[in-house]
Amino acid sequence: MRLPFEPPVEPMLAKAASALPDGEGWLYEPKWDGFRALVFRDGDETFLQSRDLKPLDRYFPELAEPLRAQLPERCVLDGEVVIARGGALDFEALLLRIHPAASRVRMLAAETPASFVAWDLLAVGDDDLRAVPQGERRARLEAVLGTAAPPVHLTPATRDRALAADWFNHFEGAGLDGVVAKRLDGTYQPGKRAMVKVKHERTADCVVAGFRWHKNGPGTHVGSLLLGLFDDQGRLHHVGITSSFTWERRAALVDELAPLREGALEGHPWHEWADWAALGEADASGQRMPGATSRWNRGKDLSWEPLRCERVAEVAYDHLQGDRFRHATTFRRWRPDKAPENCRYDQLEETAPYELARIFGG
Repeated sequence: MRLPFEPPVEPMLAKAASALPDGEGWLYEPKWDGFRALVFRDGDETFLQSRDLKPLDRYFPELAEPLRAQLPERCVLDGEVVIARGGALDFEALLLRIHPAASRVRMLAAETPASFVAWDLLAVGDDDLRAVPQGERRARLEAVLGTAAPPVHLTPATRDRALAADWFNHFEGAGLDGVVAKRLDGTYQPGKRAMVKVKHERTADCVVAGFRWHKNGPGTHVGSLLLGLFDDQGRLHHVGITSSFTWERRAALVDELAPLREGALEGHPWHEWADWAALGEADASGQRMPGATSRWNRGKDLSWEPLRCERVAEVAYDHLQGDRFRHATTFRRWRPDKAPENCRYDQLEETAPYELARIFGG
């Protein structure tokens, strides 16, 4: 490619904060919940690069033509690949794209096409803009993508902290992740946490129904705890994991959880899932289960050990994606005062729906 710099390029990252920064000189943007992607274009050639510097093109073939049609002839952009269904972002649909079969990827591309949301312009023509201040980069991005049409979008941005706070409160209903703040005078710093991200954080009491061993092997350290919540019919759903433990705590958990392993599979709510996993049928069921193969790493061992459902853990989470926690949760404390059967979905805060179309409506 004839560009000011060649791929791969490490994307600029963000550090977490508990509140939006105050004062002058900040640009605020919605935090999109998708796959981070840098787009390189040189004429008819386009290249999508992931956050971990790998190619994304084969998973999103439907984006090549719209990007060629709407981006400058030679450019590099930073942004996010997202999939929207029912007026909101659908991260699960993105995960389904990470599939080795090209035929399945093409089928999903037709059924649930992806979009690209741009938020930064790193190069255009012969100009390398990474050393240019953020405010000027935003102005040039608006100049080249101000008339963008779906599936290419220009992310909203504001210098008004009050408006950004309103976005934080309302855009979650459309599946967005929070708000990102950038210094207007800041340059693009590959691999550096030079932005600020503010995400929702809530707590929930969950049943600890199993665990996975650390990659070092069984009997060494606990890798993660498997969490469950009951629905109104009394079914225990696997809602995610928590793995925020020190190395010493992981070792201590081996002995601490040992009594709960005794006779755990007998009458376990996920007994059938354990049987499927043992038969190598975890993927065939079509359900999200503790033993299902990782979509990110097909060779990763996700086998699990059941525990008697007697312990409750309080965990911090950002938001729900469908009926599961979107990201790994953060362990807060054990709740010996809480009965497992009281760990239900109805404790979780509901987020009012918000149409993506309204976000771009302005």
